[in-house]
Amino acid sequence: MQGHKFKRQIPKGEYIVDFVCEAQKLVIEVGGGQHGEQIEYDEQRTQFLQEQGYRVLRFWNRDILTNMDGVLTLILSELGKVQE
Repeated sequence: MQGHKFKRQIPKGEYIVDFVCEAQKLVIEVGGGQHGEQIEYDEQRTQFLQEQGYRVLRFWNRDILTNMDGVLTLILSELGKVQE
């Protein structure tokens, strides 16, 4: 994605993240209906990743299937942000 390298299904602590761009410390999580039922688990997971210095974007499968351009725009926007 515009020169940014992503890896998929990478372990981070006790979690396995869907996609990660290590250079930008960006994690992308993709979820289906089960994520609506595990909100607390997802919040803990996000908190852990943020404590490790990662930014986390989470998308529903439906968003990806019906609005891929919008999803890509958000990801590219996040990649363009300067890390402090």
